[in-house]
Amino acid sequence: MSSDYAGRIEDFAERARRDRDGFEPPADPPDEERAMGYLRRGLGPLVALYLEARTADWDVEFSAAELELLHRATNDWLALYARCYGTELDAGFTVRRAAELLLDTHNIRDTAQLLTGLPARGTDRGSS
Repeated sequence: MSSDYAGRIEDFAERARRDRDGFEPPADPPDEERAMGYLRRGLGPLVALYLEARTADWDVEFSAAELELLHRATNDWLALYARCYGTELDAGFTVRRAAELLLDTHNIRDTAQLLTGLPARGTDRGSS
């Protein structure tokens, strides 16, 4: 059984897959602008959807397939974010963990930095 969010989740997962499949590593990492694009257009809205479902609709229960797609998209975008910094990341994060950090930090960039360790503290160029 699928939730009312199934279509949106599938759209996010498909976009993350297309981003992953079409990724070309930056010639001279880091490419912070591109990394932020993956967060602003991908991970951030995905986590917002998860939070919306968990806070606005108390009866939402994601199917196993939906959770798999949520986690895959989360990890695809975090891996792409890391690759923009010249780092390969074997991402194994949950959308729930990303959501918890977003609630704590109120900032998708800080969330990604806490999850991936990138950019390393002290090397941040101050972009947001």
